[in-house]
Amino acid sequence: MIDIEQYRISQAPYYRAQGEEIALYEAAYAARLPVMLKGPTGCGKSRFVEYMAWKLGKPLITVACNEDMTASDLVGRYLLDKDGTRWQDGPLTLAARIGAICYLDEVVEARKDTTVVIHPLTDYRRTLPLDKKGELIEAHADFQLVISFNPGYQTLMKDLKQSTKQRFAALEFDYADAETEQAIVTKETGIDSDTAAKLVQIAHRARKLKGHGLEEGISTRLLVYAGQLIGQNIAPRAACRMALSRPITDDADIRDTLEHAIDSYFD
Repeated sequence: MIDIEQYRISQAPYYRAQGEEIALYEAAYAARLPVMLKGPTGCGKSRFVEYMAWKLGKPLITVACNEDMTASDLVGRYLLDKDGTRWQDGPLTLAARIGAICYLDEVVEARKDTTVVIHPLTDYRRTLPLDKKGELIEAHADFQLVISFNPGYQTLMKDLKQSTKQRFAALEFDYADAETEQAIVTKETGIDSDTAAKLVQIAHRARKLKGHGLEEGISTRLLVYAGQLIGQNIAPRAACRMALSRPITDDADIRDTLEHAIDSYFD
């Protein structure tokens, strides 16, 4: 017997809407449309999915995609035990059976021959063939597939096929405006709003360097990390170096530029 309750979000995740994304997602879920979330790393895509699963009262099964993930990792496989062999559902199969939202995080990291297994679940068929088991699963009425990826990391080798992209409705995310991001950092870390505002200003300056030495700017997630360190009585400058400048670059000149900006806010 599957314990569905273990996949439910028991407490409301903190999420600040940036536009109409909540209403748009609710409409997509009502129509059981598969949804693609596009946006930079650490901007709140995963938190949004958790919030919507909680708001809709649906179980959520999350898969962190990677380049070594096989179709069997998603769908399932036969395992050996003391009694012989037994079938074990993968997370995608389990979600389709129990009517969960299945969230494939950073799906572009998965191999293209792996992601094609989601195709029959994302059109009128809403089915999942288990070839190794000789079973065809009809997706539960509550099942929905959600994927996310960062368009900034697209390359010729790492991108979704058009045959995959055009099976999804899409929501675009970006870092929140300064006021909203400040409120998020304050709420998530408990630091004062003045300090949170300084962290956000540092991030906005760093984001201007994207494409000019930085692959990606400072994310909201990293701002929360910095705030949490400050909340542990770490000096703001040291917290910012540890959480903001050093994780995102190994280039000495870029790091010096970022740390000079940090020093200008926390002298």
